[in-house]
Amino acid sequence: TALSADWSALSLNGPHARDVLASCTDADLSNAGFRWLSAQEITVGGYKLWALRMSYAGELGWEFHGPREAILDAFRALKAAGKAHGLANYGSFAMNAMRMEKGFLHWKSDILTEFDPFEHRLDRFVKLESKDFVGKEALLDRVEQGPRKTLVTLRIDATHAPAHGGASLMQDGKVVGTVTSGDWGHRVGMNLAYAFVDPALASGAF
Repeated sequence: TALSADWSALSLNGPHARDVLASCTDADLSNAGFRWLSAQEITVGGYKLWALRMSYAGELGWEFHGPREAILDAFRALKAAGKAHGLANYGSFAMNAMRMEKGFLHWKSDILTEFDPFEHRLDRFVKLESKDFVGKEALLDRVEQGPRKTLVTLRIDATHAPAHGGASLMQDGKVVGTVTSGDWGHRVGMNLAYAFVDPALASGAF
């Protein structure tokens, strides 16, 4: 059943996220009780919501999913609890800058179906030795052939504008890669970009 019209999502991030959330739930929010990248159904502000221990902003945080009215009440409860910690709203542009600094990829911008997880440098999420999954044999064949491109993080030596997805990377008059996304990293003071480049050039990226 499609829930897009009835459910919403809410994100809580930052160094005091655990303290703020603890004021609105009786769930065990410790690292042992609520592991990173795990999900649990917990009560927030009197409503049961699905909580995911993750943060696209790169900080300690949770993402909540549930009925719209429940998300709204949860937002109000978290906002009230967060006053003592200086909680504030932030927008999608700030989120994008923070996820660029953290190295988190964006689906359909940085994660493209024509490249495999190893070319995306997402191999830490693939257990070839211990897991069976649809497409495993094809992935093994693909990996054996070696990477066609490699996704890297780049610092752009310019301050007037961020890189844009689709822009070409040039070296000695030759196209050697393509930018997938970019933004200014305000906390690191760098113009950042992700790009697919020829594997031979990936060693100098960070």
